[in-house]
Amino acid sequence: MTSSRREFIRNMGAGLAGVNVAAANLACAGGGGGSSGGESERLLEPNPDHVDPAPIGYDRLPLEWHKRTTQRLKERVSSLGVDAILLSSDQNQVYYTGCFRHSGERSTWVLFPVEEQDTVYWYSPGIDRDLITSWWSTENEYYFGYPHAEGGFPNRGQVVQGPSVDLFEWMLTGLGRRGLRGKTIGYDRTLTPAELRTVRRILPGTRFVDIGAACLQMQIIKTPEELALLQRAYRYFDKIHAFARDYILERGTDATDFELGQALQAYGINLLMQDVRRDGRPHTAVGIESTSNYVRAGVASAYPHPNQFFHQKIARGQTVYVNTDIKLGGFGGECYRNYLIGPWTPAQEKMWEVVAESVRIQEEESAAGAVCSEIARRIHEHQVRNGMQDFIYHRPGHGQGQFYVGHQPPFIALGDQTVLQENMTFSMEPGLYDSANGIGINPSDNLRVTATKGVRFSSVPFSKEWSFLEI
Repeated sequence: MTSSRREFIRNMGAGLAGVNVAAANLACAGGGGGSSGGESERLLEPNPDHVDPAPIGYDRLPLEWHKRTTQRLKERVSSLGVDAILLSSDQNQVYYTGCFRHSGERSTWVLFPVEEQDTVYWYSPGIDRDLITSWWSTENEYYFGYPHAEGGFPNRGQVVQGPSVDLFEWMLTGLGRRGLRGKTIGYDRTLTPAELRTVRRILPGTRFVDIGAACLQMQIIKTPEELALLQRAYRYFDKIHAFARDYILERGTDATDFELGQALQAYGINLLMQDVRRDGRPHTAVGIESTSNYVRAGVASAYPHPNQFFHQKIARGQTVYVNTDIKLGGFGGECYRNYLIGPWTPAQEKMWEVVAESVRIQEEESAAGAVCSEIARRIHEHQVRNGMQDFIYHRPGHGQGQFYVGHQPPFIALGDQTVLQENMTFSMEPGLYDSANGIGINPSDNLRVTATKGVRFSSVPFSKEWSFLEI
């Protein structure tokens, strides 16, 4: 282990006050594409089937990608005879416009007239007007706030108390001014009966068709640009997990799971941000995440969704669950690993072996043309054959989304009959949990579907050498 890494780990053990300075220094020493790392980093297993990661400086999808993708959506729904596309969900708005923002209770709509090239019209809350107009916005019509009082725009000097405006009706009125009365509008969900009544009143003769499935399907099949960002995110995962393993070996039973999680988060965000180009203004350093909030030791690892706070000493004989979530430009996902701290029991070792083999089965079976439910069946059958039925709590995996969505269809589950296509991406988490004995093994990774197999994005091993530790 390098001296800089030892120094950081010892500083963390002495207290968390200086963690950001120490983490930044360590990240600079061993970050980016560099090779200076601890002993665990030398155990990583790069895969020649990985796609090339996005280069430094390509930290998000460019605006031109979003414009091309919106045009593909227009072409995809052209058979429905739509005159305009209207998007209401944050996920769809970010995917198709590239403007990162959350609506919350403040309803927002994005309109793409089909016959207009590269135009986008927003109906948004005033709080985001600068974010929107500084990105891709042909025009932004905004209300002041939620609830919006009719005529109340303090930012224009109009301090008016008035009746609350029905924002859906307000948006429809805006569509009418754009000549969409009596037209066909593709909407990313089905209108409620109340909304249909409002449409008939405000825009009589206008037809709304649900294009939500088309919007989603495009997001399920990843483009080369998306895959490159995903791969780069997993390069950071590799380094963070190598650091986590070194940390456990160095600090041993003096560390708590809370301390480990804080160290990983500080190291991870500094590792990531030293490579991200930014000037402090909007639209750079977007979709960034590096968290390790669910690192847990001992019995807490034996529950799929524990509800207790994690602040336990790492102890011999335990399982330790190391969690990290990373996103770069909205792309990334999960990469978790479990460690058995010696002395381990035969039951712990058997559970780990069954889970590791389940991961291998998912990799082997995740070829284009395979059926989600069939992959799930083979994994669950392997678990049951090995006496693990009492410890199965969930499906083996979910589709990996982007931007604001982690779980995305389709699912590696017995009830999902979807046929896999190349460049779908899935989580890998065939976890097993024995709460009675305080044992839980639930790693996670992410794979890309290819013509012949699934390819994991990470280089973090599923091996006993990596996961079985003596401290």
